[in-house]
Amino acid sequence: MAEPCPDALLARCRAIAGDAHVITDEAAMAPFMADWRGRYNGRGLAVVLPSDTAQVAAIVAACAAARVPIVPQGGRTGLVMGSVPDSSGRAIVLSLRRLNRIRAIDPLNRTMTVEAGCILADVQAAASEAGMLYPLSLAAEGSCTIGGNLSTNAGGTAVLRYGNTRELCLGLEVVNAQGEVWDGLRGLRKDNTGYALRELFIGAEGTLGVITAAVLKLYPAPRAALTALVALDSPRQAVDLLGLLQARCGAALTGFELMSAFCLDLVATQFPDLPRPFADRHPQYALVELSSNESDEHAHGLLESGIGEALEAGAARDAVVATSHKQALDLWRLREHIPLAQAAAGKNIKHDISLAVSRIPDFIARADAALQAAFPGCQPVTFGHLGDGNLHYNVAPPARQSHAAFLENQALVNRIVHDLVVDSGGSISAEHGIGMLKREELARYKSPVELGMMRAIKAALDPLGIMNPGKIL
Repeated sequence: MAEPCPDALLARCRAIAGDAHVITDEAAMAPFMADWRGRYNGRGLAVVLPSDTAQVAAIVAACAAARVPIVPQGGRTGLVMGSVPDSSGRAIVLSLRRLNRIRAIDPLNRTMTVEAGCILADVQAAASEAGMLYPLSLAAEGSCTIGGNLSTNAGGTAVLRYGNTRELCLGLEVVNAQGEVWDGLRGLRKDNTGYALRELFIGAEGTLGVITAAVLKLYPAPRAALTALVALDSPRQAVDLLGLLQARCGAALTGFELMSAFCLDLVATQFPDLPRPFADRHPQYALVELSSNESDEHAHGLLESGIGEALEAGAARDAVVATSHKQALDLWRLREHIPLAQAAAGKNIKHDISLAVSRIPDFIARADAALQAAFPGCQPVTFGHLGDGNLHYNVAPPARQSHAAFLENQALVNRIVHDLVVDSGGSISAEHGIGMLKREELARYKSPVELGMMRAIKAALDPLGIMNPGKIL
């Protein structure tokens, strides 16, 4: 049987989603074709915006019949080119932003059922209105979507206490590569009825199917939240402080972020109106957050005793504890403005890596030394979620070298950093995924056995190879 022509497929998509929700004009499609960082622009046959799961299923079925690739897309905030089409112009970009309904909240089961196009901040707000907490929090929460969070297994600042997005999901609704709907929207914490299908689709970046809805875990809203910034001599001191606070505070320790002096220097240069908590410059800083269902006094006691012990033992230089909600937000703004400051200063070479927490100080020392030997004067921009071992180890050019010239060394810089990561037992992608950007790196570092199993899963669930082709594998 002859394959349907593109015109016939587009006519079918218009019949399913409506004329207004099938975009073929190149100018109107342009925003959907662009990588968030502006490094890549793909081409597509059309952008289709279905309104519900039934429409998603019908569109996927039509694309499968036509052998036309599908690129699922959420808020377009991904950093590894995972939600943009290639340059062939053959793919349908399937935007899920109209699937934006919160279907149900079950306070007794502490769950919320939401559609994939829901903005993360809106989900947080809905949970708050119900007197609960959805704890996933990241810089793009005002525009990223739940479907994208699940497809990339996003992390963020509260993984230390609550886990990645994978740990915050109990059930999924998925349209498979044949256009069939799997309804796995069960809010169960225990379900041993065979293979954990949910786990296959979380973190798969749309290469196995299209997530259309999810059952998310909710938590009691904390009664008290405290933030502190601690000045330190080294990453080793930061790891020691983390261990001390975990021993003193237990599960109340919600966030623990590491920031180098160079990071805060960048922020101070690019955003001079932001506060400067310390009069003196210190080599490293730890941003600590505590949240508790006990009283404010109890939380203050936990945090201050832990930090006080570190100061007395010489394991920390200085500390500032926020005494108001505004001061806490100001301290977090320092951390959140690091990526913005990097962008304002110019392009640099970014790495989203994870290691065992205990190995991070040694990795930083080895990577700093290796890069200085290869590129004297280069400037590591080291920050990240130390509490869960996720480091953003970025590299800026030497002061007198142009950013464009330094970016020509990206392959070698990546090789130095990623070789050291793997040698330290770590991962080359902690929370951003693989997409197109790290596809070749994955092939370099994954074992043949792992890659073989991944390809077997892909072939079984997507035998036509139409689901987000060219991503991950």
